[in-house]
Amino acid sequence: MLKNPVVAVAGATGAVGVEMVRTLEKRNFPLAKLKLLASSRSAGKTVDFKGEKIVIEEMKPESFKGVDIALFSAGGDISKEFRRSVTDAGAIMIDNSSAFRMEPDVPLVVPEVNPEDIAKHSGVIANPNCSTIIMLVAVAPLHKAKRLRRLVASTYQATSGAGAKGMQELLEQTRQLLDNQPICPKAFAHRIGFNLIPHIDSFLDNAYTKEELKMLNETRKMLHDDSIRITCTCVRVPVLRAHSEALNLEFEDEITPDEARSILRGAPGVEVVDDPVNKLYPMPVDATEKYNVLVGRIRQDISRDDRRGLDIFVAGDQVLKGAALNAVQIAELL
Repeated sequence: MLKNPVVAVAGATGAVGVEMVRTLEKRNFPLAKLKLLASSRSAGKTVDFKGEKIVIEEMKPESFKGVDIALFSAGGDISKEFRRSVTDAGAIMIDNSSAFRMEPDVPLVVPEVNPEDIAKHSGVIANPNCSTIIMLVAVAPLHKAKRLRRLVASTYQATSGAGAKGMQELLEQTRQLLDNQPICPKAFAHRIGFNLIPHIDSFLDNAYTKEELKMLNETRKMLHDDSIRITCTCVRVPVLRAHSEALNLEFEDEITPDEARSILRGAPGVEVVDDPVNKLYPMPVDATEKYNVLVGRIRQDISRDDRRGLDIFVAGDQVLKGAALNAVQIAELL
């Protein structure tokens, strides 16, 4: 148990880093001191935190001396570069990149799903992929009750998944399209304004993308079950913030929609929004800046002859629960 730790945020000026700082403040995290680290370009700038102005420092190997917890959101290459510096200083790295997620000795943790895995760390704890986090907050309670056997996921991922530059590109292209101006994509492979792009991360030899296989591999690791059959299609959509997912679930045991609603209403981090008659269902605009994952459109899978299948729809804030909040919650458990 760490009492009043010194906390560093690495990548403090990025979209997730900024949200990490805000989340530490909003949740009144009991830290003794906060260090903000970034590249030399941002060094010297100040950030308000609990009424104080904290000066951003250039991140160097010696930056972690005296630090207890280092929240990293600076990209996988930077995480790999500074891992040894963090652990040699006696700090615990909570990393938001994909750099260490599948390493056997690195716990991959969503506090609502597998908090017990934190105890297995050897200096590094990984944040899962944002889409995996949002999915498993809703799916794990159902799996615990009925045991998941197969999952088919289709994601609708906001531009926030590509960082501040992705969100800015959506805003700029929307204005350009409305003004009949030419479009020059930079953050994405194609125009994102008024468009969908079924391509997130790079394509692999099996025609899936890395993003899609992250959801498969990370789910199996966190649920400690390699037998679960999973297939995904990940799509970028013209939404600023908050990811949504349509999930088809097959369980070992029978489950009804009413049972699922009852299970989910008692699950941590979940808000059931499921009243189609009154047009209430999860939407990214309602999930934005919320800690909980919204779950609704819960219905029996009518393509089956039994009652072991469900369809559900979820929405969650990618920057918060999909990244910054999850990392801070891990720090709270430490």
